[in-house]
Amino acid sequence: MSILAWIVLGLIAGFIASKIVNKAGEGVGMDILLGIVGAIVGGFIFRLLGAHGVSGLNLYSLLVAVIGSVAFLLVYHAFRRAV
Repeated sequence: MSILAWIVLGLIAGFIASKIVNKAGEGVGMDILLGIVGAIVGGFIFRLLGAHGVSGLNLYSLLVAVIGSVAFLLVYHAFRRAV
């Protein structure tokens, strides 16, 4: 995937995950970063379970990225509350 595709996927996945977890976006920059990290985390989780990770700019990859972003965001918020 190109850098632009990762940014677009990251923005969409991060925005959706932010809305799922805390009902408000984290800001455009943070949503992009969260989505890209979430795509990596989601790909890792899915590969551990025997499924495919992020494969391109498609709905399956978006689902993987959103699940990873939600998992990452839950850990992120738990860590921020603890500190």
